[in-house]
Amino acid sequence: MKNLKLSLELTSQLDLQSSNDESILFSAFDIEQNRLFFASSANVIYVTQLSSSQKDGVHPEVESIDLEPGDRITAMDYLMEKEALLMGTLHGYLLLHNEDGNATEVVGRVEGGVKNISPSPDGALLAVITGFGQILVMTHDWEVLHENAIDDADEDVDVRDPSDDVLGSSISWRGDGKYFATLSDVSSYSSLQKKIKIWERDSGALHASSDLKAFMGAALDWMPSGAKVVSAQDRKAEKKCPLIVLFERNGLERSSFSIDDLIDGTVDILKWNCNSDLLAAVVRFQGYDAVKIWSFSNNHWYLKQEMRYSRKDGVKFMWDPIKPLHLICWNFGGKITTYSFVWMTAVTENSTVLVIDNSNILISLLSLSLMPPPMCLFSLKFPYAVREIAFSSKNSMNQLVAWLSDGSLCVAELPDCDTWVELEGKYISIETSSSEMRFGTLSHLVWLNSNFLLGVGCTEQGYCLLEIEVVCSEDRVTGLVTSSGWSVIVSNQLVLEGSVIGIAPNPAKRSSAFIQFDRGSIVEYTLKMGITREPVHHLSKDLDCVGFSSSCPWMNVVTFYDNGLTKPLLLGLDSTNRLHVSGKILCTDCTSYSFYSNSVDQLMTHLIITTKQDLLFVIGVDDILYGNLEMKYTNFIRDTDKVKEENRDSINIWERGAKVVGVLHGDEATVILQTMRGNLECIYPRKLVLESIVNALVQRRYKDALLMVRRHRIDFNVIIDHCGWEVFLHSAAEFVRQINNLSYITEFICSIKNENVMETLYKNIVTVPCQKDTKEILAGDLSSFDGKGKISCVLLAVRKALEEQIPESPARELCILTTLARSEPPVLEEALKRVKVIREMEILVAEDPRKKSYPSADEALKHLLWLSDPEAIYEVALGLYDLKLSAIVALNSQKDPKEFLPFLQGLERMSPVIMQYTIDLRLKRYESALRHIVSAGNDFYEDCMNLIKSNPQLFPLGVQLFTDPSKRNQVLEAWGDHLDGEKYFEEAARTYLCCSSLEKALKSYRACGNWKGVLTVAALLKLAKEDILQLANELCEELQALGKPAEAAKIALEYCGDVASGIGFFVNAREWEEAIRVGLMHIRDDLISDVQNASVECAVSSIGEYEEGLEKVGKYLARYLAVRQRRLVLAAKLQSEESLIDDVLDDSSETSSSFSEMSAYTMGTRKGSRASMSSATTSKRGQRQQKHRGGKIRAGSPGEELALVEHLKSMSLTSGAQRELKSLVVTLLMLGKEETARKLQRAGESFQLSQMASVKLAEDTISNVNIDEKTHTLEHYLQKVKEDLPHQLEALSWRSEVLLPP
Repeated sequence: MKNLKLSLELTSQLDLQSSNDESILFSAFDIEQNRLFFASSANVIYVTQLSSSQKDGVHPEVESIDLEPGDRITAMDYLMEKEALLMGTLHGYLLLHNEDGNATEVVGRVEGGVKNISPSPDGALLAVITGFGQILVMTHDWEVLHENAIDDADEDVDVRDPSDDVLGSSISWRGDGKYFATLSDVSSYSSLQKKIKIWERDSGALHASSDLKAFMGAALDWMPSGAKVVSAQDRKAEKKCPLIVLFERNGLERSSFSIDDLIDGTVDILKWNCNSDLLAAVVRFQGYDAVKIWSFSNNHWYLKQEMRYSRKDGVKFMWDPIKPLHLICWNFGGKITTYSFVWMTAVTENSTVLVIDNSNILISLLSLSLMPPPMCLFSLKFPYAVREIAFSSKNSMNQLVAWLSDGSLCVAELPDCDTWVELEGKYISIETSSSEMRFGTLSHLVWLNSNFLLGVGCTEQGYCLLEIEVVCSEDRVTGLVTSSGWSVIVSNQLVLEGSVIGIAPNPAKRSSAFIQFDRGSIVEYTLKMGITREPVHHLSKDLDCVGFSSSCPWMNVVTFYDNGLTKPLLLGLDSTNRLHVSGKILCTDCTSYSFYSNSVDQLMTHLIITTKQDLLFVIGVDDILYGNLEMKYTNFIRDTDKVKEENRDSINIWERGAKVVGVLHGDEATVILQTMRGNLECIYPRKLVLESIVNALVQRRYKDALLMVRRHRIDFNVIIDHCGWEVFLHSAAEFVRQINNLSYITEFICSIKNENVMETLYKNIVTVPCQKDTKEILAGDLSSFDGKGKISCVLLAVRKALEEQIPESPARELCILTTLARSEPPVLEEALKRVKVIREMEILVAEDPRKKSYPSADEALKHLLWLSDPEAIYEVALGLYDLKLSAIVALNSQKDPKEFLPFLQGLERMSPVIMQYTIDLRLKRYESALRHIVSAGNDFYEDCMNLIKSNPQLFPLGVQLFTDPSKRNQVLEAWGDHLDGEKYFEEAARTYLCCSSLEKALKSYRACGNWKGVLTVAALLKLAKEDILQLANELCEELQALGKPAEAAKIALEYCGDVASGIGFFVNAREWEEAIRVGLMHIRDDLISDVQNASVECAVSSIGEYEEGLEKVGKYLARYLAVRQRRLVLAAKLQSEESLIDDVLDDSSETSSSFSEMSAYTMGTRKGSRASMSSATTSKRGQRQQKHRGGKIRAGSPGEELALVEHLKSMSLTSGAQRELKSLVVTLLMLGKEETARKLQRAGESFQLSQMASVKLAEDTISNVNIDEKTHTLEHYLQKVKEDLPHQLEALSWRSEVLLPP
């Protein structure tokens, strides 16, 4: 679905040297220097450069070829290998003309004259057709390889007789040069039939030939791709127009098509372009000559362009050998016209398809159906072939203008698109609009508004920008296609200085358009005002520009929404597949693009592009304006990372070469692709579908959103999560009202889950549109939902909405049951209550009209059983204590009657309370069972106690339920026994105290070591003084054994009166100050002396320990620094080796060499990565081993470095050690041992400072790649720690200021 649009037309004129009817006859093309050669009837060669713009002009070089009198040039071609022009003459001379040296050389002569010259595609061979009908194939050294007669002549005919005219002979090579085809008159036949012959290159043998046909002239060409040979067949005898016929290599006819024109037409030339997708022909009629261009798609040949020329001037053409859409035409008078075409999509922005085919425009509407051409909804028939069209669709007004090959304009007004179905299958004739002038050239035609057109035309002043007014003199008829009464007037014209590449209307500004000149510069044109040459300021502030960086034949202007303003955005695609977006290059391998809008105002929200890798990308407008496209879309190339494959932003196109031809906007969210074969395929990118769904939800179009979710199999939770489920709760009523389809609502209910799909499943596909403030405001009023989760709250809201919005019906009741069954946890009890109500309604009232509004009880129950676990429903039915309902549930859930009937019958025979108790026990509802069994009376007291003891969580409820003091105390005592058995002695003791079980309380206190509680309860028991003393002595021994000598000292002093033992316990607990205080209080000099001796001994021992610790700190630090230094050296060596390896191996290689366990200082393996410059964490296995070995550091182990650091940290003084050290220093001062105290404090301080300095040194070097022998030393860090002491007073708060050195 594309049209061949004229992008650029350049005209130049050769100044012929002779005025005596000199005409241009032959041409040749030099690919390397991009120049054209023309040979005239006066044997003059004209050499001109192929101009790229109208400004360049033509300044040909003219050279005359000296020939014998009566001789003339009859054939010409350019030989790239010789870099010279090869010409053949009527007298048979082969001339090699070197243009650069201006030298002409005769390289050979053939008898009968030269009629045709054709070099092979590879340039190695040259085929020449002589006047005697011979084919000579020679090398570029002019050595003849073989010679054959072009036709099978009769024996009576002398092939050397020059009277036999073979001027119509032609030759064409296949693209690979292996075969060539010829076409000429058959000498001996009276008819004018001919045959195509296929010859082999190397041997010159006849490979195949076609049947005799009335071929027209010498029109013959072999498709460059080698698939088919094309020629023309004359059908005047059948009173039909000529037929274009295509043959296989074996000479069999493959297909054909009619030129669909006048009968008197004669096909003179046929040529394929270099891509083999366009076929051009010169067709001569009585009144004019025409160059026609066809393309093939979907097994149909479309006439895409027709250029008419005067019959007397004649016309010939050639395709550019390397530019497939570049056509060069010239007439006999030397006028050269160069046409540059581009393929443009035939799909408009509103999904209307307008395909040009000769004088017809095939019209389809993609929103109705995918109908690939040549099929169409209806077609418009014009008087002549259509060359250019412009379509406008605004405010239900559809206008079409077409420029025809005769230079006339046709204007038609089409009805609203919604009524086009009524035109299906019709062929509507369009009249020519009246005009004062004929438009010889008119391109880039666009609508400025409903009354004005803008295009580029050719006038006497040159190429001009034409402003054309369209006027209708008749009243418009609604619902019909009208084309009569239209007239066109050129209201304004502006001479152009450069070549126009494209014109695109500006949708952001009325009656305005952007004009693109050569090299991509862009200006704005406004109706009645002309061109605005200042930079375009309507663009985004980050995209202000005056054009593209190169010419973009494909250009569009779309609008987008930016900060509350509607702004235009320029899109352009150049011939090198670079996609330009308002001054910057978005993609470098784009093959096609389109845009999508999720609203009716056509504001662009997404850009859709396809790439050479057959990937389709959907890009949000925010990403274009503000995003990092290279990172997000991986430079628009195929991402090989399988981890990112799930959330990739590209779609693989299943057929190679498919391109985007159109997009269905809004809720359709469809991208239409056309394959190389011509068929149409539509896809629904997940990103566009989700955008359309979210857009519908934001607009509160819940029904449309739900239908899209169902159609595209999107997770239903999008409806809930697009702004948060809290917000949806306030819209549940409107949601139910709009849907009004209980089947859809049930499907929605069954799909709800706790997951937020906008943050998980669709996190990287679509953005959440709701603002946080709105979400917080709406989510604030959730008091009626009791803080339940997403599923329960949403289903509760839907259930309320169903009851309010939907009238009563069986389907509604089933839907409500669904909401109850799908809640988390399922509200099965309420659901069964509703079923119970229905069953009671069926039993009690026979003719209740409400029965019609509810399903049967069996239907409701089966629906509930289908949604939930039957066993759970059976248990809930039992929990309602309704045995009949339980039996019905059991029967409908396919339970075995042998399993449930005896149990239910047994329950039926019980009293109500016992039945309820039994059911509660079965359902493990122990609190309810306890309440029921307590209410059964004193006869079941033992059962109560057994239930409580077997379920300890019931003790609090049991204490509450029993009001009788004796029974309550029994429950409390049983509770205490349970706690004591579970080793919760403190709680057990308190529980025993509540029931006055003091003996058991004393045992529990003693078991947990609470001596205060033991002695207090002993006093409550009123034990004798001797018993309490004995108990106190026993407690002292127990506490001493438990490592609590300080508490044992308190008992010895307070209850035993043993001062010596108390002080001894204080000394053991290193409570030096307390020991001195008690000794002084009791005036026991002997005990004070003992304390003094013990403190001095402890100080001396501590000094030795600190000195030993100081030595260990130095040892461990030196060991750590050595290990660290060796690791860094090894890491540098590994890095150097891997740098050499990386120079040889490819970075993407997955080959890895194991490097683990080579050394104690190597962590992990080498797998294409650099060696770590910092220590890795010790493996869990190593940690377990180290823990098992009691923290031993094994030399050479992988974790040695970290283990040394951790060991240095573990050597720090704990808070308990600092407290004991401070107490010992104070005690020594009290006892007059100042010097000992000073030594102790100095030793402790030295050790602590060294440990702190070593830890800081280790932490600094563990993350550093270099170790400085001067700065990374213990002495240096000791000085740093001492300098930081004012900020770390807490660490040394145990010191005494009086003992500090001055």
